[in-house]
This record gives sequence, structure tokens and C-alpha cells, in this order.
Amino acid sequence: MSSIRPLIPLLIAAGILLGGNGLQSTLIALRGAQEGFSAPVIGLMGTFYFAGFLLGCLAVTRILKAVGHVRTFSALAAIASVGTLLLVLVIDPVMWCAIRFAGGFCFAGLFTVMEAWLNSGVTNRDRARVLAIYRMVDIGSVTGAQFLIPVFGAGGFAIFAVMSMMITFSLVPVSLGDRSNPAPPEEVKLDLPRVWRISPLGSIGCIAVGVTNSAFRTLSPVYAEEIGMSVADVVTFVSVGIFGGALIQYPLGYLSDRWDRRSVLLTTTCCAMVAALTLAFVARGDPFLNFVIVFIFGSFAMPLYSLSAAHSNDRADKGEFVLINAALMLFYSFGAIGGPFAASAVMQYFGPSALFVFSAVVYAILIVVILYRMQVRSGVPAGKRSHFTALLRTSTLFARLARRSGDSDTADE
Repeated sequence: MSSIRPLIPLLIAAGILLGGNGLQSTLIALRGAQEGFSAPVIGLMGTFYFAGFLLGCLAVTRILKAVGHVRTFSALAAIASVGTLLLVLVIDPVMWCAIRFAGGFCFAGLFTVMEAWLNSGVTNRDRARVLAIYRMVDIGSVTGAQFLIPVFGAGGFAIFAVMSMMITFSLVPVSLGDRSNPAPPEEVKLDLPRVWRISPLGSIGCIAVGVTNSAFRTLSPVYAEEIGMSVADVVTFVSVGIFGGALIQYPLGYLSDRWDRRSVLLTTTCCAMVAALTLAFVARGDPFLNFVIVFIFGSFAMPLYSLSAAHSNDRADKGEFVLINAALMLFYSFGAIGGPFAASAVMQYFGPSALFVFSAVVYAILIVVILYRMQVRSGVPAGKRSHFTALLRTSTLFARLARRSGDSDTADE
């Protein structure tokens, strides 16, 4: 525990940021709907956010090399905090899209700084423990922060001020708690064509999950509000879906380590598709039924990214864990850029339930791809499979933090 104690300020800051980011995603959808923004406009804001996020992932290591960890973190947190206040000061779709783009860039950079810092301070002996704590912080902060919305209300200034305060407050543990001066990380090596050749299925799976998960995170509050849920029910709906994915991810990973990974991926995708169709055609306006089914939906939809990544790592050479997962993060981001706007356009024409019909169609395409790949390529023998690792989609550097103790990463040595 003594070796982890210096990392506690960083973990506290990470929790504040993760909670603030998750809160902002839900609030923008709710407030946008209250201000009369159409579903495509709200979806476009999600697209801008993920475009900024992708750019931030690619650019932040250069900023880190230029000015260091503390200055980078401080500058990005300040921009994100100001952007949050601008959301309520200037209620305009064009401005909100620009702010969401800047926010995506800033949060990608902030998470990259956090994870580079954690990676530099953790030993291989403590890596699994730090990852477990980091994941618990992620789940607890993202789901817990959602319930600030019914406390302060989605209308008015107060909730935006709270979000701005959260982002600003994350500077305190970073500024006062850190006594290290870690070297800036080397840029993550990206070889998208090679990763695609290693595992076409894993790459396509991450793109598909990017499309569906980004659509869910951006537009599920719009769906819930349009079917008549209260603000408290909306945030419960979003939180239950996220929590379901976090809870069931490890049992699915355990099974995938022991069975053909593609069979588990196929079964999970089928269950996610059935749950999405059930939400669209059975749940209707019943809040409790929606909560139950979205828990099931999240349980199967959210782990698909980690399962796809695990399948890709099964095909990789030793020491390629970081290379593979950094590339898959970008594949996810490509899908996430298009997902919210495409889903919102469908919702505009066919109603709120079309969000989950859209997701079901994407899952159906992924199922066809899985079945095809199972026919043209044999499975990886159990003895050669990598160990399942639950991955966060916070930055390309998370792969370095999550890498197995037996994997090398020359950039970190």
C-alpha cells in the first residue's frame, strides 16, 4: 500500500474528471432537449466531441514534451472549465458544437496526462491493484456524478457551475500532491494497417462498438426524456446501463479466456442486439422495465470493446499489447465520431426508440462479420490466448498502464 500512496492524489483527480466528463455528456443532452435542440443537433455535438477527443489523443504527447505534466494538465483543465461555463452563457447550437469539440480535445489530453503519470509511478507488482482501483474510481464517479443532475436540475446555471467547479477542483490534488517530475511519454506508435491485418475482426468490432456506445452515451438521455421519464429516471437509466457493463465484463472475460473468444464475442453481440430490440419494441414508456432491460443491454454492449481487443491480442506477437490497443482505441474513435449523428438522424425520422433499432442493425452487421471470420480463420488455441484485460477508452496511453507485466514497452523503460 505504501507504494500506491503517492498515486492517491492522481486517482482522486481522475475520479473528479471522470465524474465531471460523464455528468457533462448526460447534461448536455438533457439541457439541449429542453432548449429545443433537435436530436440530430445533439447527435452532432457528440460527433464533435469525439472528433476533438481523437485529435487530443494524437496531439497531447507533443504538448507534454513541450511544457510538462503539470502545465499541460492545468491548461487543459482551465479550458475545459471555461468551456463548461460558456455552455450556459451562450446557448447556441454552433457554439455548443465548438465547445464540445474543445471539450473532447481537453478531456483526451487530461486523461492522457493522468494515465502517463500513473504509468510512470506504478511498478509491475502493483499494476493490477492500481488498475482495479482506477476502474472502481471510474465506475463510481461516472455513475455517482449523474445524480447531481436531479439534485441541481438540468435547467439554470447551478449544475454548470458545479461541473466547472469539479474540473477546476481536479487541479488541487495534482498541484499539491505531486512531487515527481516524470519524463514525458514517447508518442504511442500507431500502425493501423498492421493491426488491421493482425485482426480484421477485432478492428471491425472496435469500430462497431464505437458507433453504438457513443450513440448510447450521447443520445440515451434524449431517448429517456422523449418517452416521458423524469430527470431522476433519465440519469438512473443512463447509470444502470453503464453499471451493467462494468459488472458483467469480468465474467464474460473469464469465459472468453477459456472458450473460443469469437464464440463469446458472437454470443455477447447477439444478446446486445436482442436487448436493444427489446428496448425499442417492448419497454415502451415503463421506467422500471426500461431500467431492467438497459441493465441487460449495458451488460452485453459495453464489454464488446474489451472482448474485441482481447481477440486482437490473441493474434498479436509478444510485446505488441501497447501497439495493438492504441490502434484499437483509434478504431473505436473513428466509429464514435460517426455514431451519434447517424443515430440521431434515424431518431429524427422514426422516433426515440429508433436509437436502439440503429444499434441492433450495427450489431447484426457485426454478427455477420464474426460468422464470416470464424469460417475463414481457425480459432486461437487455449494455451496461446492472451489474458482478458478490461480496457477503459480514455486515452491511447491506457494500454501502457494496462499492459501485462510480461509485456515489454520500450517507450516506458
